[in-house]
Amino acid sequence: MSVYAIIGGSGLTQLEGLTVTAALNVDTPYGAPSAPLLRGDYAGREVLFLARHGHPHRIPPHQVNYRANLWALKQVGAEAIIAVNAVGGINGAMGTGHLCVPDQIIDYTWGREHTFFAGDLEHVTHIDFTQPYDAGLRERLLVALAEQGCAYSAAGVYACMQGPRLETAAEIARLERDGADIVGMTGMPEAVLARELGLPYACLALVVNPAAGKAPGAISMTAIDRALGDGMDQVRAVLARVLDAA
Repeated sequence: MSVYAIIGGSGLTQLEGLTVTAALNVDTPYGAPSAPLLRGDYAGREVLFLARHGHPHRIPPHQVNYRANLWALKQVGAEAIIAVNAVGGINGAMGTGHLCVPDQIIDYTWGREHTFFAGDLEHVTHIDFTQPYDAGLRERLLVALAEQGCAYSAAGVYACMQGPRLETAAEIARLERDGADIVGMTGMPEAVLARELGLPYACLALVVNPAAGKAPGAISMTAIDRALGDGMDQVRAVLARVLDAA
């Protein structure tokens, strides 16, 4: 059986229900990961858990050491990764509380360390990224979402922005013209680094607010926090179903 790793984002800095058996402080060639890697039992399976933004939630999206995070997970035995991301909804069908398993991503970030294939290389290395998410892992998430009875989308385009500020209404209009359905700040380079390491990777995205310009007035951090609290219960239930069926 594959050893699953769960990367928790905003609202999931701890995995409630995880019985921790070890907290691993891992050194990598790229520095320290965001937090100790937690090994434990969840839904009857051994899993690894990593808080992407640290615990407490303190590392902004553009300063996450994505290379150290992915390298560390691989180093301690992760064989597949489910990433949980809080996002804004661009597509009108993806309102607050909606869950999405994206099948595509567009990277609008800049200045992030985005590859392991850099520095003093013996040869240039390219990887195929036509389909950025693992099909089998996505299907397991979709089955679990259907069984859970969640409101969800079986596909979508994730626009990854630099952050940490939220977007302008004009930027969201541009992303919509580009074909994006949801917007977040942490989907890249995480997905491509997993691919470079040969780790199957899929994203479970929770919509926590309408994106800028998609609802009247300013975006409320209080409302986002409330949506995170409500939605993460569904996220944890879906993760438990995936692991129980694996």
